[in-house]
Amino acid sequence: MGCSASKSKDPRSNRNRPTNIGDVSVYVPGIRIPKTVDFLESLGTSLPMKIIERLSAMRTHIVVMAGQEDSMMTRTRRKNATQHGGSIRVDLQKALENYLPVFLGLLREGSHLHHKVQFCWTNQEDEAEETTISNAWYEVLSVLHLMAILLLSQANYMLLPRRSAHDYPPKVSDQNKRASIDIFLKAAGYLDCSVRQVLPQLPVEVRQQLPVDLSEGVLRALCSQALGQAAEIQLGMAIDSSKATLAVKRRLACEIIKYWQQALDNLVNLPSTNGWGEKHHLFVKWKHLEAKAAAYYYHGMILDEVNTEKSHGLASASLQAAEEYLKESKKVMEVFHTTPPSSSSPPLWGTMKYLSEKIPKDASSKVRINRDLYSFDRVTESAPMLPDFALALKPDDYQLPAVDNSWNEDGINGDDS
Repeated sequence: MGCSASKSKDPRSNRNRPTNIGDVSVYVPGIRIPKTVDFLESLGTSLPMKIIERLSAMRTHIVVMAGQEDSMMTRTRRKNATQHGGSIRVDLQKALENYLPVFLGLLREGSHLHHKVQFCWTNQEDEAEETTISNAWYEVLSVLHLMAILLLSQANYMLLPRRSAHDYPPKVSDQNKRASIDIFLKAAGYLDCSVRQVLPQLPVEVRQQLPVDLSEGVLRALCSQALGQAAEIQLGMAIDSSKATLAVKRRLACEIIKYWQQALDNLVNLPSTNGWGEKHHLFVKWKHLEAKAAAYYYHGMILDEVNTEKSHGLASASLQAAEEYLKESKKVMEVFHTTPPSSSSPPLWGTMKYLSEKIPKDASSKVRINRDLYSFDRVTESAPMLPDFALALKPDDYQLPAVDNSWNEDGINGDDS
């Protein structure tokens, strides 16, 4: 097939693993970083020197910046690292975006260069810390994954509450909330493109050699997670809006459940290695339970507005279910934070700050009132089914960029086999 794959398990090559990743509003997987590649040795007889030098310079720049970003994230708590390393992350994102059009020249139709270079990346989630594959599509997949992870890291930083100059309780600004939605959709676009356009280009035997963090299940789970967290921000903004109805809030909460369910389904059969896989699964489970609590709360409040014994009983059952899901989510959250690498929750804000106060209060109040009005048995019936809504949010429609114009010059054929 003209391609090979290998994984290194040499413990001496291990990168430093973070033991504490700080405050988590957004789960960010372990960062993957590239190792140096010798384009000249692999392509010296196939391409003009100026193309080789350009590829080498761009990728070397990425290697250096990715190493700096990784060092920031492993040396200190991620909350502080992103604060001080934000400019590195932005520059790295731009460098990756600039690199792709030039690199994709190796994959032009009719080219036989896609298997000539061995691309090596290190990761924190797979048992083998290094994976080397002689296929240029592996490089593209790795670049898109890193671009998505950098955006999730940016969103996490933006959604950590901060104190204002007047020393009010920590909060997340409306500007950051709105901006984070765009970031989530953009990250989802990179991940969706990885699954739709890049993975199918890799031979089956190579796909089986991919590290777990590049597996289709993880990529799909991260895409659904990004959409779910964007919808959660929308729900929080609806809660803050006097114009948003209970029906709008219920619909958003029900949609969020489906995003997290998709993420759970994609993670269910994946191995949990080095703690990261287990931690990812726990995060998704935690957010899935939170979404159920929100949906049952708003469903119960809507049912309670219908002035019948049946509806009031279903409302009480829904609110009791919301309270149970809220309690369960807090238990899973605690396990998530203690699972290595350890983490912590920022101060409560937004949707969960509101619902953590409202659900116990309203559940207790409605159940008590309805028990006074109706029989005990009627109040304690099972919670009703939630309504089913089509998902509104979609990943950004990201397409791989066109090949850089430098590949159109005379003498650059790339057909050396």
